[in-house]
Amino acid sequence: MKIALIGYGRMGKEIEKIAVFRGHEIGLKIDITNPEDLNVENLQKCDVAIEFTIPASAINNYSVCFDAGIPVVSGTTGWLDNKEQVYKKCADTNGTFFYGSNFSVGVNLFFELNKKLAELMAPRSEYNVEMTEVHHTQKLDAPSGTAISLADDILEQLPTKDVWVNDQTPASNELNIKSERVGQVPGIHTIKYESEIDFIEITHSAKSREGFAFGAVLAAEYCQNNKGILTMKDLLKI
Repeated sequence: MKIALIGYGRMGKEIEKIAVFRGHEIGLKIDITNPEDLNVENLQKCDVAIEFTIPASAINNYSVCFDAGIPVVSGTTGWLDNKEQVYKKCADTNGTFFYGSNFSVGVNLFFELNKKLAELMAPRSEYNVEMTEVHHTQKLDAPSGTAISLADDILEQLPTKDVWVNDQTPASNELNIKSERVGQVPGIHTIKYESEIDFIEITHSAKSREGFAFGAVLAAEYCQNNKGILTMKDLLKI
């Protein structure tokens, strides 16, 4: 495939390395030095776009890709308040949009483990749940998109929790997500259920950005034969 990279920071460079290793070509690179090159004409020379930028620019980036008629894979988080707008534009243009709050295969298996544990803990009101997420200091949003996905799955299962909060002293019906920004940590997510007598804890720790980048390239490959609104659930068949 010929891939357009929208966002050419550390993640973009990691995606480039893996994509080229897997036999693909990078046809376009967009960063803060050449935003004018992100246009329909240039995108139509590519087969798929992979977008890792910031929430403020993501919506427009998706729209240009839809107008160009190419699939877009995005790992940008923090824009979901505009989800319906993006999904409508995708449908109106008969486009393809593959979104993941986290493209790591391991994290997506962790999502399923988290849901199962929450289901098992639902009748156990003696346990309180909380979450901690740790990322590098360059990460702009908090909590992370992965933490929000984990929290939403917990809230679906636990009758004692109605909403998540970030770095607060929570009320009894609130799930607190503690966010820490430390050094160059790629990502650590921990869910802890604690009672008066014990606790149960599950953790996913990323060793590098490679797992996220590899998953994004797999998603781009998946878009070549699949259309519509897609997620890692579709790719992994879970």
